[in-house]
Order: sequence, then structure tokens, then C-alpha cells
Amino acid sequence: MPITMLWAVDVYGRVYSLSTAGQRWERADDMLLELKRVTAGKGRCWGIGCDHHVYLNMMPSETSIRYREETYENQRWNPVDNFTDTLLPTDRWPWSDVTGMNPQPLHSFQLPSRSWEWEGDWYVDQSCGGEPSQTGGWEYAVDFPANFSPDKKWNSCVRRRRWIRYRRYTAQGSWAKIPLDNPRKPPLPLCDISCGGWELSDQSGKYPYLWGVSQQGEVWFREGIHPRVPEGSSWEEIEVPKEVAQLSAGPGDLLWVVLWDGNLLVRNGLSLDCPTGTSWVEVESPTKEIEALHVSVGVSVVWVVTKDYKVWFRRGVNSHNPCGSGWISIGGEMMVVDVGLNDQVWAVGEDRGLYFRMGVTLTEPSGSGWIPVSGQWGNNKEFIPPRKECEFGGQLTDASQASVLSCTDSDSELGPAEPPNSSKDAAVLEAAASSVVPLGRADTPTPPLKSDDTPSASLQDAPKTFIPASDSFINSLVSDRDKTSTPQQSITEAPQEEVEEPSPAPIALTPGTVGPDVPWMNVDLEGAGAARCAQAAGPSLGDGGAAATYALGTLETPQGVGEADAPVWTWISGGGCDVDASSQISWLSPTGPLTSSLSLTPVQSAAWSEQQQQEHREEISRKPLERSHSVWVRKGALRWMRDWKPQRWVDVSVALEQSTKSDGRKDSIFFVYYTQYDEKKYLHVCINEVTALVPVLRDCHHAFAVYTTQRTKQRGPLVLAAQTEKDMNDWLSLLSDCCCEGRGIAGPPSRQALWSTTSKGDIMVHEPSFSLEAAAHTLACDLMFWRQVPGHLRCVESNSLGLVWGVGWDGTAWVYSGRYGQPTAPGDEVQMLQQTDFRSVHVYENQRWNPMAGYTDKGLPTDRAMWSDESGLNECTKGNTNPPTPQWSWVSEWTVDYNVPGGTDKEGWQYAADFPVTFHGHKTMKDFVRRRRWTRKCKITLRGPWQQVPPIRLSDISLMPCLAQSSMEQVPLWALSDKGDVLCRLGVSPQNPEGSSWLHVGTDQPFKSISIGGANQVWAIAKDGAVFYRGSVSPQNPAGECWYHIPSPPRQTLRQLSVGRTSVFAVDENSNLWIRQGLTPSYPQGSAWELISNNVGKVTVGPLDQVWIIADGVPGFTSEPPGAVCHRLGVGPMQPKGQAWDFGIGGGWEHISVRGNSVEAPRAPHVPAVGPPRSPLPPRPPTQVNGSAVGV
Repeated sequence: MPITMLWAVDVYGRVYSLSTAGQRWERADDMLLELKRVTAGKGRCWGIGCDHHVYLNMMPSETSIRYREETYENQRWNPVDNFTDTLLPTDRWPWSDVTGMNPQPLHSFQLPSRSWEWEGDWYVDQSCGGEPSQTGGWEYAVDFPANFSPDKKWNSCVRRRRWIRYRRYTAQGSWAKIPLDNPRKPPLPLCDISCGGWELSDQSGKYPYLWGVSQQGEVWFREGIHPRVPEGSSWEEIEVPKEVAQLSAGPGDLLWVVLWDGNLLVRNGLSLDCPTGTSWVEVESPTKEIEALHVSVGVSVVWVVTKDYKVWFRRGVNSHNPCGSGWISIGGEMMVVDVGLNDQVWAVGEDRGLYFRMGVTLTEPSGSGWIPVSGQWGNNKEFIPPRKECEFGGQLTDASQASVLSCTDSDSELGPAEPPNSSKDAAVLEAAASSVVPLGRADTPTPPLKSDDTPSASLQDAPKTFIPASDSFINSLVSDRDKTSTPQQSITEAPQEEVEEPSPAPIALTPGTVGPDVPWMNVDLEGAGAARCAQAAGPSLGDGGAAATYALGTLETPQGVGEADAPVWTWISGGGCDVDASSQISWLSPTGPLTSSLSLTPVQSAAWSEQQQQEHREEISRKPLERSHSVWVRKGALRWMRDWKPQRWVDVSVALEQSTKSDGRKDSIFFVYYTQYDEKKYLHVCINEVTALVPVLRDCHHAFAVYTTQRTKQRGPLVLAAQTEKDMNDWLSLLSDCCCEGRGIAGPPSRQALWSTTSKGDIMVHEPSFSLEAAAHTLACDLMFWRQVPGHLRCVESNSLGLVWGVGWDGTAWVYSGRYGQPTAPGDEVQMLQQTDFRSVHVYENQRWNPMAGYTDKGLPTDRAMWSDESGLNECTKGNTNPPTPQWSWVSEWTVDYNVPGGTDKEGWQYAADFPVTFHGHKTMKDFVRRRRWTRKCKITLRGPWQQVPPIRLSDISLMPCLAQSSMEQVPLWALSDKGDVLCRLGVSPQNPEGSSWLHVGTDQPFKSISIGGANQVWAIAKDGAVFYRGSVSPQNPAGECWYHIPSPPRQTLRQLSVGRTSVFAVDENSNLWIRQGLTPSYPQGSAWELISNNVGKVTVGPLDQVWIIADGVPGFTSEPPGAVCHRLGVGPMQPKGQAWDFGIGGGWEHISVRGNSVEAPRAPHVPAVGPPRSPLPPRPPTQVNGSAVGV
């Protein structure tokens, strides 16, 4: 790792650097240099001096910085003097640049600053176009401007040659003053600068940009910075809507500024082609009550300090979204934060110590805690600790107030002169604590100090005072006032716990001690004297006089004030320090992280007694450390099916950002960053708004869809695709975990869960709430959250006792093991069993008859493709047809399928009069088209909490629904084999969910749908559409006795049905939904069918008679794939058929089962009437419900 530097400035303007390879702070060689702020970049560091000039320190390197100056000598030929510098009036200048537009004589070139020196004299470039020339460097042409060449021709009337001179930068390794612009007007005095932009996101830059803020709130940009011109050339003013107080530029294309009103501005449009950006966007402060004080940005992070010294992190920041999405509070009390390389964070604490944010990585940009920067200082080997408790006490008399506004010019570099009348025993105050001590009349008088409070140090041990120069524009204005002012009586400080709103103001110096020419105190360096630890002495307080006297308490450092002291920091810059969370740096090896900067106020009043101070320390020590918030980020690259037409796949970058609050609650946002017409854009999804994460079939990609409530209503999920199956599964698992964690869902599905499967075979579950089936304020379907359960099934059925059975696409029966997600004993792993499924893929070969050649693959122009799917709308050949998803693999070759509904001939053909009509298996005179189906098997293998139930393959299955409080020794389960046989499973119970054996129930024809409802009501549909009811089914006689034929709806053939507690619903071949009317305990077969709705694929009825369906489509969204979850609203005892449909998630859903949901909304308790009833209530007769007499 290369050796880099950490830069810092103390309250006296002294600049220090700490090397990653060293252990000791080193001060700048220029002992007279005083800087207020520094900003570092790769290989350089900029600073603002107390004289308001900008300084630059270029790191020494083996390669010197050289710049080539060049000018062109131009001549024209005339018959008398041959070639001469006497040109025509319309010609270019005799000495000019390459364009000839600007005059450049040799004597006009001057060194831009004292940091440059000439390497030699001017000389002629002897090469022409990079090739050596024998013409003395001359190039010839017919006229200006034209193409010059080294060959002189008969018509060459003009010529030119280039003169070159090099200058070298000699200030590497030292601080050099940047010259003022000439002839352009320089910017007003700067109060802040920031270096950045060397790693723009669209292209890696080789040199940084420099931004500045003037004391009038203007923003300036330094132009012309180049590897060969490190100083730049000029300043350009950038328009801002409001006055700016401070700014920060990141290594990429981020620029944030702090306004005087405490809000923030973000610069948009920063790029390599437009380094100054295009527009500003205002962002509010983290809290409306407290304004922002300081901001610092990195590549994709933004940190802010508010005026209460709280640290905030901006989430969601990216080059596509420079404004971010929200604020997160971070533990610690800091005055300044700085984001360096690799987005590492440095800070100056409220105690004036330096801190480093530990644990900052790409996945955790907010880090985990603060640790001190423990660099060694001076000649000893003691590191500089963070400052904990320092005390200062003082009283300002009336006579000293004249020195409050006494100041010199801001550019003065003179130290304080010792006046002839000053007493050698006078105490000296180094710096002020404006954040604690108010300037003005105190609310309470200062208590007199006791004699034993006077320090014991002598005057001879007190060092001479060193006062920094002016720092801010406000102080510059104050420095222009008169040296006399209205005197104050006293300045008093109270303990921090009692002061609610301390007024910021500096403590003035005594004229007898400092003298009249002391520059004004630095507002940005408030509290400096308190943070410094020194010993000083002073005489006892008298009755008052012409000179002010200070009584200084004993400070907790044996060193005196001055060069030997450990610095009191005011600024830090890590923009040139290349460290990360894994770096092994000797001065970043803490014993433990500091999650909060809790310390006493830097300046403590001397009026406190020792008992008060001890109680105050104990009270602070009892305070709990502020629990730090954290941010976790996962980034990656995916493909996105864009929302607008024409829809196509777009390469995007994604990021999942999760923030953990102090109470443990987590909040996550999923970002998708894309570019449209060279404009960076983004879209985001709050994880708590995600309702489903579903793998989908899209162009054989590893794709998945992200559903939200809004996108479900618009029928347009966010579809993303990964490069590999592993990447897709990783993202699905990560997003699903965040969704479940945010909703408080953990472990296996509950017994009341709703189960569903997609057309792809994925298993989804929803945890119901009381409001799902409430009569009023029913939960909308688009708000339901679905999560995936490992496995692959075609359909799944459940009941409220926790029994879940499923059937695969190959007819294999599976029972849910119930161990998924449950904690296991030590050494016992979660039982995830291997599950396999087989599926057949079909394509159709189509032909048309013509009189000449018979049946051929030459169809009419209006015909379907000769190789297509069953609908004929999509062309599908054996060569371009793939397995449903990349998880599937072929296990057979293409063969003709003879098991086709309607029958086939001996070659597998089906015939019809035209496309599309009903096909049959024999040819007639009117059949002009034919088709046959080709099939190929594929296989999928995965692991899930499913146990196989051999050996019979099933086509349908049904569990008896019951209430959650029900208790049954055996749960009735009915099923149909793949050949249409009716089966009853014996021995099924919550303790033995797979049961013991199958019991065959005799029928006279094969069945295709079966369902068992409340009170052992068994209904079934034969393959010819006939409906049957099984009589006398009971726990003692689980197979019943006989079948009763039920008439079908007129001219309709039913295909699927579902029986609830007291209702029966069925779906016919035309996707119509029917309800059986007239069901009573005495006549359970009912009396008639009533049409409810159309557009229904499958229906399921639950133990509360709730009705859910899989709809073929959603009205108004014809392009959506079939299969949408819908809920029937208004279903009740008085309205069993319901009132309306509520459409939920859709597009590729195959099956749903609500037969396990018996969660009823709690009923309001009955409040008895007060007093006797007005009239007697007549007795109500008992009502028969499911054959049992109960009182209603």
C-alpha cells in the first residue's frame, strides 16, 4: 500500500501531517505558515491561510512537474527581402499561438508564480510533425491558414516555426501561495475550499477540481488545474440561489453545500464534460429545529454535522441520485467530519480530539463506531488521546472590556507584544470558548473565587501567548470597529447541564497582558483555550482595577502552552489518506470503539466547587452511551425489463440499503440506477412496500418480479434478471429476508397461512390477519405480502390443523414436513429433503390440405405458424423450444404424443375443418387442417421441506377444512389418481401428516376434480362433466356409501369445484363461476346452480365460506399473463355469493388454497342494556346448522 498522509490543523493555524507508515505527527516546515482549513486529494493538499490566500502543497515525487511554453514565429515571402516578418495587414501576428489569433512574443511569457523556474532559454523545435527536419524547423504553406509541411515549394508564400521553453515546478513538498488571477478579478476572500472530482463516475479523471466559498456566500470553481499545471489558471463564479457557508466535493460527481440558513444544496449534472454542473437542488437539514453546520461527501456517501454536534448519514446517495433519500442519526458528538479515500470518515470531536470511523466498508458505509487517532506527538512516545475533561475559570472585570473589540487587520501575523506595564504574574488566556461563555450581560453574577481556588503555578512557568489570526467574515467586520466598546460587568458560565441555550461569544483578552495589537479571535476555533491543558498561575483577586485579572484552575496536562503542547485540533482532511477498514495502521489500533463522544464541556467554570464537579462527572458517567445507527449496503449489476415501450432488457446497477435504528428496527430501500438518453436516473422501492418476490419466465433469463401495492394495481411489476441462477437466488433470498424481517415474519408458515403456486411451480404463502376476512374494512388483496417456500409443486392444499399436501407436475404427492425455518437441537440440521419434478413440454405441428399435394406444411397467409404452441399465436419449433426455466433439464427426446384430449389417429394427427376449431381423432371429408402434438420431458431437482408420499400419482387433492380450535383424531383427505380413480387417505393427523394407506372408492367412470367440505361433504366432477355427491361419509365411515348424481348447470360442463363449510362453488369449461343453491343439513345436495361471474380459472372455498379464485385475467389489462389472485367481497350467511371482486397480485399464478385460514375478526363484546327491558323478548326456536341443533 502506498504511503499517504492525513492532514490536520490546530487552533493556532499550524498544519500537521501523519503518515500511514509513521507514528508521529509532523509539522509543516514553514513555521510562519498559518492555515485555517485544508482539503487533501491524491498527491496534494490545499489550504486557506489566515491571509485569505489559497496555498498548495504538492507531494514530492520522482517525476518533476514540467510545463512547455510554445509560440510560433510567422513570416511571409516578398520579392525584395525574401522571407521576412513584415506581414500583410490581414495576416496573423509575427509571433502568435498555433491558431494565429493571439499575439505571443517571447518577452510576453512570465512565470505564473515564484513556485516555477525556467529550465533554459527559448529554442527552435527542429522537428516538423514529429519528424526530424533539415529546414531549421520551418514549415511552409501557400497562405495563412493552410496545411503546413516541411517541403518548400514554388508557391510557398508563408512559413512558420515553433519556439519552445520549459518551466519546472519547484515547490513540491512545501506550501506555495497560489497567485491572484491576472488580469481577471480575483474572488473575494475565501472561507472554505474543497478538493475533489478526480474519480468521476463516467470516466476516471487524472486531476482534481477545486471549489471555494467566499465570505459573501459565493461559490467559485478553480479552472485550468492539470497534471502539468497543479495551481490552475483562474477562478470561475458559480451561481447559487442562496448564500453558502461551507461546501464539500467528493472524488466523484457529488457536491454538497451548507447554506447560511442551515439547509443544504446539491449540485446536479457534474460530469467530466461539465465539471461545474448544471443546477442546484435544495435538501432540508436532518432536523427542522437545528440547522446543518458542516457537510462532507465521498464517492457515494454524505455525512452532516448539525449545530448540536450530532452526526447524520445520508442514505441512498448515488451518482444517479445525488440528493439521497433520507437521514440516519449516527452516534457521537463531532464538530467536523471529513470523508476521505474509500469513503473512510475522519472527525474532530467536540472535545477537540481526532477520531476515525471504524468498520466503514462498501457494504457498511456508516461504520460501527468511533476510535481515536492515537498518533505520537513531540519527542515522547505518548500518543495524543481524545480530550476528556479540562477546566477553566475566569472573571472579566469592567476595565477589561475595552479589549474585547480591540483587533488588528486580519492579515496580521504578529504575535502578542508584552506591554511594559504588564505584570509578570498575570495569567494568560490562549483561546476563547465562544460555545459556552456568552458575550454580554450575564443573567447571574459571577461568584467570587476563594483563596484556595488560586492555582499554585508561578508566572515564570507560564509561556507567552500565541493568538491566531482572523478566520471568518463576521470577525473581519468586527475587527473594523472602534477599539472601545460599552463595557460589561461580568461574564459568567454555568454548568452544561443547566444551560439550555448558551450564547456563543469569545472571551476577550486583557489589554495589560496582550497589548493593543492582538488580532481578533477565530470564531471557528471556539473553545480552544478550554481544550488545551496547561498549568498557569495568577495573583489573588482584588477589589477590581484598571486591568482585568483571570484565575486559572489546574489543567490536566503537565505540559505548558506552546509548541510542546499536544495540538488542539480544529480541522482534519483525509482526502489523501489511503486507508480502509482492513488497513493495519499503528495509530488506528484502539482498545475499543467509542460509540459516542461524551465529555465535559471544553471550558468549565472556575466557580464550580470540587463537589459540584465530581457530581457532574458522576452524572455524565451514568449516562448510557448513545447507540449508534448503522447502514448496510449490498450492490450489484442486474438487467431490468424497462417499464415503457418498446420493452427491452437494460443493464442497470442495483443497491439494497438497510438501516438499523437504535431500537433495533430496520428499514430497507432497493434502488435501481439506469441511464436514459445519457441522463442518469433511478427508481427505488421501499422494502416495507414490497408485497411479493416471484421468479418469472422471461426470455430464458434468470428473472424475478418485485411487486408492490402500486405496481400490483398498475399490473406492472419490477422485472429484473441476473446473469446466473446463483445470483438470482442470492438476490431473492436477500430481499425476502429483508421483507420478512421488516414485517416481523420469521420461521415456518403458520397453520392459518394461505398457500398458492405459480405457473412456474414456485410455492408462495401469505400470513393472514384478522382484517383479511373482516366484514368491514377488509384488507385489500394488493396489500397482501407473499413469501416463497422452497419447493416445486403444481397445486397445494392445507387446513387449519397444520396439514399441507401438494401435487407435483408429474403427479407425485408431497406432504409438508413442517420443519422449514424451525430451530433445531444442537447438531441437528433443518431437514431439507431432495425434491424432483417432471414436466412435459409440447409443441404442435400444423398442416393444411391442398388438392395437389394433400396435407403439407404450406399454409395460407392467414394461417398459424406450421410449428406453434397450442393457441397457435406463438411460433414454437422443436429447435428453439427450451425448458421452462434454466433450472430444468431435458431427460428425453421429442416424440409424438398420442394421449391428447379428443383422440388421435395412428400417426398422432388430429383433424378439423379450419384453425381454430375443435379437433378430433378421425378424418372426414370436411377436414382441411390437421395437427399433432410433440412432447419432451424435462426434470428439475431442488431441496425443500417436502416429503414424498408414494406410490400413487395424483391429479387432485382435498383436505377437510375446519376451525383452528377443532380437534380430530384423523383428518379426512380425498384425492384423485392420475387415471381418475377416487382415493381416501387413512391415518392422516397432525402427528402423522403423511397418513398410513390409501383406500380406493369405487366409481363407474374416471373423475377429474374432488373436494371435501364441512361435515364431511364430498363433491366430485367426472371427466364428462357430471357432478356427484358422496353420501354417508363420516369419521366412522370415511369412504361413505354411494354416489348421488347432481345435475350440471344447463348447457355447461363443470371442470373444478370447492366445498366450504356450508357452500359449494364450481367452475365450468367456459371459466364461469357457479354456486349451488338450496344446501341444507337435511338436503346437502342442494337444489340449483346460480351463475356468479365469469373469467374464473380456479376457485377455493375456506372454512369460513370465504371465496377466492385464480382469475383468467384482470379487466382492462389484456396484456397481462393469465392467473391473478382475487377475493370475493361481501360473502356472509345472508349473502353467500358475495358482492364484488377484489383483484390482487397476478400474472402467472396457477393455484390458491385458503382452506387453512379460519382467522375470524374478533367480535365486539355485547354491552347489556342498563335497566329493565322495555318489553319482554319472545323466546327464539333452535336453528339447525350442519345437522346440529344450536341456539342462535
